[in-house]
Amino acid sequence: MSDRDPSYESTAAIRARIDTSKPHSARFWNYFVGGKDNYDIDREVGDQIKEIFPGLVDVARTSRHFLGRAVRHLAGEQGIRQFLDIGTGLPTADNTHEVAQRVAPDARIVYVDNDPLVLAHARALLTSTPEGRTDYLDANLYEPESILKAAEGTLDLSQPVALMILNTLGHVADYEQARSLVSGLMAGLPSGSYLVISDSTSTSAGMIAASEAYNSSGAIPYYVRGVEEIAGFFGGLELVDPGIAQVTRWRPEADGPGGGAGAAMAVDAYCGVGRKP
Repeated sequence: MSDRDPSYESTAAIRARIDTSKPHSARFWNYFVGGKDNYDIDREVGDQIKEIFPGLVDVARTSRHFLGRAVRHLAGEQGIRQFLDIGTGLPTADNTHEVAQRVAPDARIVYVDNDPLVLAHARALLTSTPEGRTDYLDANLYEPESILKAAEGTLDLSQPVALMILNTLGHVADYEQARSLVSGLMAGLPSGSYLVISDSTSTSAGMIAASEAYNSSGAIPYYVRGVEEIAGFFGGLELVDPGIAQVTRWRPEADGPGGGAGAAMAVDAYCGVGRKP
């Protein structure tokens, strides 16, 4: 178990920070993957966007399945025992620590998010095996040095870490800034560390229309990018096979969630896993 308790900020104070008048990406995504931690505004916008582009539901669900496969690969085949998950989102089934510690009970995981509703549910993310450890940081992607410094309370940054940034970088409007943030985080991790990214992509008219509708809803905008831009985040890293791929086609497991027939599904979301030499 972690010795960090999110109750350092009172539940009332946390709840006061939650804005239920506008949709929010974590709650919106939670609705699409079948969760219950969302509000009327999130469901209303979600339903509107599903009418525009029903495929976004597939993107949400298959991106979640990719998380599981990537973590199993890194913990199982590559021996990674430390995970830094930025842009955590709301707890659902098979969170990073659950998947990692199923494979490696001694795995350590640090979650990072600055959404008050995620913070309010952080206790669900702080469960751990006796051998491992989890922590939650209420921190901002735009402060990579602060994130790395705080993560040192749980992770040994002299040993390899898997940096996971899933469905988060689209919130950074400027592509070069997004690349700089990723580079800054990877610069603080040692050789043998991994970068794991997945994001929605501007690979269909439907996805572009869905993105425009979401951005006009009053939510914090989320910008979909081209596949070549997703690949650009991995500059200087050694890509793990099959390289940059649709989330359904990255090491599909025939007997796992989203495997089998689901692996053939074309979705507007790409991913990659890269190793720092």
